[in-house]
Amino acid sequence: MAFVLTFLLRRLAQGVIVVFLVSFLIFTLLRLIPGDPVRMMLGTNVSEVTLERKAKELGLRDPIPVQYANYLYNFIQGDLGQSYLLGESGGAAPTAQNKQGGQISAEAEIARDAESKTTRASVFKLIGDGLPYTLQLAGLGLLFTFMVALPLGISGGLKPEKWQARLAFFTGSLLISLPNFWLALVLILLISSNANLLPSIGYKGFAYTLLPAIVLAVELVPVIIRGLSVSIASSTQQGFVDGGIVRGLPWSRIVWRHVIRNASIPMLNMFGVQIGGLLLGGVFVTEYIFDYPGVGKLTIQAVLQRDFPIIQGVAILAAGVLVLVNILVDLVATYIDRRLKY
Repeated sequence: MAFVLTFLLRRLAQGVIVVFLVSFLIFTLLRLIPGDPVRMMLGTNVSEVTLERKAKELGLRDPIPVQYANYLYNFIQGDLGQSYLLGESGGAAPTAQNKQGGQISAEAEIARDAESKTTRASVFKLIGDGLPYTLQLAGLGLLFTFMVALPLGISGGLKPEKWQARLAFFTGSLLISLPNFWLALVLILLISSNANLLPSIGYKGFAYTLLPAIVLAVELVPVIIRGLSVSIASSTQQGFVDGGIVRGLPWSRIVWRHVIRNASIPMLNMFGVQIGGLLLGGVFVTEYIFDYPGVGKLTIQAVLQRDFPIIQGVAILAAGVLVLVNILVDLVATYIDRRLKY
């Protein structure tokens, strides 16, 4: 128990440093790339005076260290800021651009500016609204992944010279060659539009998660198959397998109690290092293609619109998730093999 507490405290402290560095890096890079988010926020037909006043109000004209210190102070208090463009209702926040496309008066600019400030959506709320959908998609995608990858990877690793290994290799090679955006469009065309078997665009129920989850699983399956088959094949060559056979242990017991147990250590490490990032990246692209209302779609829209607060909030969330996944993976690995020290 003391080891677990010490391990968690040490890794959590390291994780806080990682999240801090990631947040500072993202925060700085967003402000160094070309483009003015205030122009997108207020529209194209506002005066330069209004633009500068709004930029100063948002703190975008302060030095970057000052901006980050203010952001960090608010973050510690649980405030991730407000979106530049999205309103509380989910649509666009009011801007200082009129319907005729010309410049409006200074008084109208100030009134519209004040209205946008009070109606802009909280980043914390936007992420909280989209996170359940993303977790549902990621969970279902992992379920589909394990349903396909575990049988193929285990059988291919246990019988590296048989047809099972060739089937695992062929399946992994085929699926890894399918770009997720292309596969998503093909599934939408064939299964949703032509056959009308499953819905695809948007979200009006659990059925809308199935096609995106299949696309996500296709991206993850080859990685799991390859890693699992190689790890199990390597474990079967270890001396403890021959020792178990000499002792008369049943082959099934050798496989499930020893081979797979030892093979799970490198698989866990791979899951923590690679699958976490691959899963996040796949979720973001998949959500955007299927117009799925999760954090991934929110993030890509924020990147295209230079909505800094949303990008910063999601970056902190993603870094935190990866840190927690790696801590959990290392903790499980030390439970499986007590010789490991992290």
